[in-house]
Amino acid sequence: MIVCSNINKWYGDFHALKDVSLTVKAGEVIVILGPSGSGKSTFIRTINRLEEHQSGDIIVDGITLSHDVRNIAEIRRDVGMVFQQFNLFPHLTVLENVTLAPIHVRKWSRERSEEVAMKWLTRVGIPEQAGKYPGQLSGGQQQRVAIARTLAMEPNILLFDEPTSALDPEMIKEVL
Repeated sequence: MIVCSNINKWYGDFHALKDVSLTVKAGEVIVILGPSGSGKSTFIRTINRLEEHQSGDIIVDGITLSHDVRNIAEIRRDVGMVFQQFNLFPHLTVLENVTLAPIHVRKWSRERSEEVAMKWLTRVGIPEQAGKYPGQLSGGQQQRVAIARTLAMEPNILLFDEPTSALDPEMIKEVL
């Protein structure tokens, strides 16, 4: 569950988030819609502390998001995020990109991590791309790698920042 109360975020004099409050219960799916520049990405980035909010309270799965690094690490372990820019490591293969966090954060074996990675790469329709590098893929394929990478961590909560922006229209329903 996510509880956000009166979240405020400024960039200099620009008030990007003004008293945003939201409660999302377990199992709920919500969509935040708005024009470009309205703070959608900034807001979801505050939920796993990729952006620091200046005031208000955020509670994720019972953990209060604060300056305590242990809380931030715990939240990030259980909150997956698919970024608008994908943020794949260009020097790692698709399989290495998807297994990196399960191996280093979850402390899973390489074998288990690769098994889970291939399950998700298959689910998003690109298992044959596992040995390629991100630069060898189309934008839509890179986006599917980013989705598989997030799902491979088996998060309790998923945050998507324009998760289908690079997908062909016929792929959107299949991937989501």
